[in-house]
Amino acid sequence: MPDVLPLRQPTAPRSSHALTPTPAAGSPAPSPASDTPRLSSAQLFGQGSEVHIEHGDALYRLRITSLGKLILTK
Repeated sequence: MPDVLPLRQPTAPRSSHALTPTPAAGSPAPSPASDTPRLSSAQLFGQGSEVHIEHGDALYRLRITSLGKLILTK
């Protein structure tokens, strides 16, 4: 299993129900906030296809499917 990467804690509380609207077809995607960390899946997974993420007292499993999609399960 790959080493656990330290993640930066958010500086302001976030709403758990906040949704970002999907841009209309042909519209440019909104650019991410400059202070938001951005990681590639290669950085997270390395040569593997699964990582475990500790969040509070829960352990989550993030994996890449055979179709290249990401699945997060508890």
